[in-house]
Amino acid sequence: MKKILVIIFATIAISSCKVDRGPYGSLQSEKINQNPEESIDGLLNGVYAQLKAWSDPMHRLGEYAGDNMMIRGSSTDPFYEFISFARTPNNSRLTTFWDSGYKAVAQASNVINLIPQGKNATLDSKLGECYYVRGMMYFYLVRAFGRPYYQSPETNLGVPIVNGTPKDVINLNLPDRSTVKATYEQAISDLKKAEELITVNKGPVFASKGAAQAMLSRIYLYMSGTYENPNQANAQLAVDYANKVIASSTTYSLLPRDQFMKYNTLTPENNRETIFAIKRVASEFSGSDHYYGIGGMYSNIGGQGWGEMYASAKYIGLLNETGRNDWRPDKYKIVDARAAFIEPTYSKNAAGAYTEVFRFIKDDAGNVVNYVQATVTRNGNTITCTEGTDVYTLTPLNAAQESYTINYKNGKTYTGFIDYFITLNRVYPQFYIVKDSREGEDSQLHSPVISRLGEVYLNRAEAYAKLQRFTEALGDLNTIRTRSIVNGGYASLNAANAGDLIDKERQLELAYQAERSFDVFRNGKELSRQYPGPQNQNVSIVATDFRVIYYIPQSAINSYPGKLTQNPTQ
Repeated sequence: MKKILVIIFATIAISSCKVDRGPYGSLQSEKINQNPEESIDGLLNGVYAQLKAWSDPMHRLGEYAGDNMMIRGSSTDPFYEFISFARTPNNSRLTTFWDSGYKAVAQASNVINLIPQGKNATLDSKLGECYYVRGMMYFYLVRAFGRPYYQSPETNLGVPIVNGTPKDVINLNLPDRSTVKATYEQAISDLKKAEELITVNKGPVFASKGAAQAMLSRIYLYMSGTYENPNQANAQLAVDYANKVIASSTTYSLLPRDQFMKYNTLTPENNRETIFAIKRVASEFSGSDHYYGIGGMYSNIGGQGWGEMYASAKYIGLLNETGRNDWRPDKYKIVDARAAFIEPTYSKNAAGAYTEVFRFIKDDAGNVVNYVQATVTRNGNTITCTEGTDVYTLTPLNAAQESYTINYKNGKTYTGFIDYFITLNRVYPQFYIVKDSREGEDSQLHSPVISRLGEVYLNRAEAYAKLQRFTEALGDLNTIRTRSIVNGGYASLNAANAGDLIDKERQLELAYQAERSFDVFRNGKELSRQYPGPQNQNVSIVATDFRVIYYIPQSAINSYPGKLTQNPTQ
């Protein structure tokens, strides 16, 4: 009998890796036609399974290219290219992102093509889940490999659109990359079809109507131009789809501040703010496998994790902008709720006590900056700190928050906080990030969040601003702002400050969710990373730089049956 392969032959060509053949790897076509309701569950499980492998490099290429984190030093791991912007086409993590993404596209397409629509609402709803996954994949692929939408989307190249197994797989000749515009149109078409078909909400670890609407709000936002030259038609569509999600108050709601500070510990099924997440379970991470998850680079929890990447000084500065977040165990006070996802590793001396230091950032040779933790001495009302043989007197800036200034030997004045000594990794204090850890209180377990209600409010705020509807934009912006900072809302929003304030709030709110680098470049801004760390502190990446996007994996080009154009090398 004829067999229908769930992973299409085209996938073998698009990717260079072997086809996965699990228990649902192939099904008899007769069985699918006779019992589509029974068959689709196995096929759909295979579609979701691809997202697990895909989500790891998806996070790394999106987050590591931003400015929310720093790494202790260079690394031989391929992900270091994401941090350093040293783009190459032979990157195994990038290959996994491409391969897994197209496997998901292939499997979703085959289900869509095999099972006819219209038999019943339940079956159609499951078909809608396939449309969601396919549309989401095309969007994530095009934003990684295609230039920001405001830059000539009609001519810039996106990714190949291959929706299912071609009839003639022997003489296969697949199309070259479609344009950015065409790829976005494919993603939108799929997501609108998902919105139409999905009638059953099975929870946030499955595609849903709300998930499709949330993704559409983001896609139209990506198409809404820059603050200086907005595309108001697409901005309005971003508002429209955000409205649909926000109106679903019986399905989604923002967590109150105290619960939001524990967001990372909640399973997606028990979190009313999560719209769609890729479910991971503890059995997938046994023993030392926790080292290699997303959170494993950001922290070491219970002996699990490398703990080699930390919150950047830039991000910490944003958290402290309204007031100091004090992480000291005996003085713990969080001003910005998002600071709850940062955990410095305070160390004690031989006597079991914490050492008081004055932490600040100083200028070093080569126009780079570095941390200093200078030991503090108190003598009555006089406080000094010592760096080597140099002693400096601290001048109060905000004594209640223990913020001080010093006049440094290079003639500059530096501001910092009295704190406890934080353990160094090489020369950098370890500001652990735990936003991608501790799900269900299980060390490094994490189900990557794709969409949540907090983002949708920010999508609408930005779209309103691009429509010059600043009162409504301010309302949405402050909904998110005041959830994290009590009485911390912005007083006003206008054409002069909207871009900076909205982008800052997106950075604070969506940090460590793989959004930051794309948010910077899609609005035509440049990425500056002058903060302690081994990254190039002296070069800002502008949105038109060729390194803003990634190379198509060379293995995909080599195995592609047809022409597959590479991205420019300069």
